[in-house]
Amino acid sequence: MPYRNGVPLSKADLAGMRVVVMGLGLNGGGLGSARFFARSGAEVTVTDGKDAEALAPSIRQLEGLPIRYVLGRHELADFQSADLVIKNPGVRPDSPYLAAARRVETDLSVFLSLSRADLVAVTGSKGKSTTSSAIAWALREALPERDVLFGGNITVSVLDLVDRAVEGAICVLELSSFQLGDLKGRGLLKPRVSVLTRIVPDHLDRYGTMEAYLADKRAVYAEQESDAYTVCDADDAYGRDFAAETRARVRWYADRLPAGAWGAELAGDGMVLRPDASPERILPDRLLVPGAHNRRNLLAAGLAATLAGAEPARVAEALGRFPGVPHRLEVFAEQDGVAWCNDSAATVPESVEAALAAFERPVILVTGGTDKGLDFEAIRASYAKAKGIVLLAGSGSEKIRALLDADGIAYHGPFGELDEAVLRAASLAAPGDVVALSPGCTSFGMFRNEFDRGDRFREAVRRLALSR
Repeated sequence: MPYRNGVPLSKADLAGMRVVVMGLGLNGGGLGSARFFARSGAEVTVTDGKDAEALAPSIRQLEGLPIRYVLGRHELADFQSADLVIKNPGVRPDSPYLAAARRVETDLSVFLSLSRADLVAVTGSKGKSTTSSAIAWALREALPERDVLFGGNITVSVLDLVDRAVEGAICVLELSSFQLGDLKGRGLLKPRVSVLTRIVPDHLDRYGTMEAYLADKRAVYAEQESDAYTVCDADDAYGRDFAAETRARVRWYADRLPAGAWGAELAGDGMVLRPDASPERILPDRLLVPGAHNRRNLLAAGLAATLAGAEPARVAEALGRFPGVPHRLEVFAEQDGVAWCNDSAATVPESVEAALAAFERPVILVTGGTDKGLDFEAIRASYAKAKGIVLLAGSGSEKIRALLDADGIAYHGPFGELDEAVLRAASLAAPGDVVALSPGCTSFGMFRNEFDRGDRFREAVRRLALSR
């Protein structure tokens, strides 16, 4: 059977293979893998520690496909007999089940072996979803003659895109540190353009140290060719470190670029600067997405889009129409002068700080959840900026409470039910206020994931606050 770096070279090679998909989940990756391999003629077993009731939404989408399910547990014999195991990025690489497998891959490694599209890869701790979404948006509007795909660390599986990933297409990938760790050193990820957004401590419950976390992030540019581009934040120490390491050509984004630098800067209304050409604008005067941090995210996105082949003027027009990303400072309703914002994808403390700074209006902050080993001390002063604070229950909220109590800042909760939190927030809000769900924590415990948290917040607001 032909392989590239251990991965099948064509869909035809998959027929008859015994494939185990470890981790069906509810975010699209496991679902896409199961569907792809079943439709390719493989003998597919889906196994997940969650039971059938918890996974029902994904299972329903696989009805009619010849798939065997092992749910609520894993069986070692499945892994020992499989030709190929596809792991979910959330599965720790030291799993004893993976150790028993002959070959372990991910949906991304299989996709990259089959794809012939030009790649734009985005990673970071903050802003990667907005930046990658804006790149895809801008490229679709500015390059209508090219098929622009978008996948990775979102709810669309890259394996659903394989048939379109042909020469001439452009694929924008949002990549988490877990996904990059699975690709590290494989020779599969060689983006034409890589983009690194702001780096802050994250996932230290899994990595233990910042150094280990950064080692996975570096994989986004580690195997780029010398004629490719790495886009780095010139105002960030990590960005400068990354730029010193990459073999690709470095292009910067910053508040203001050093003299002679190639890149984009916010000063001068968002311009691309080249030493051998006149400045060209890539950001419009007004954006639909709120916050200074989002203007910076779109600056990086606009620069990446131009490096991928789009004209700066068309990029600026497109970014002026960019509507933002669900669950990321998503203002989804306003009634009686109170705006409601879903920022459920804010899973690190620094994102809460950005949310509080994004609005000129007073903010009622709904925050907290499950801790993942992060330090809330760095944004301690930001909590005082909120007009009111409503806490969701969770281990992270206990750390936040300790800071609030020490600083004499009032709060409500923690609430173990989202409905209670929404009702309390509604009672605190007055005309002219914004109620923002910006947790700064993971969602586990009360919710399936951050997307479920955001969806349920929207539904609770519409049911309890907007219908009154």
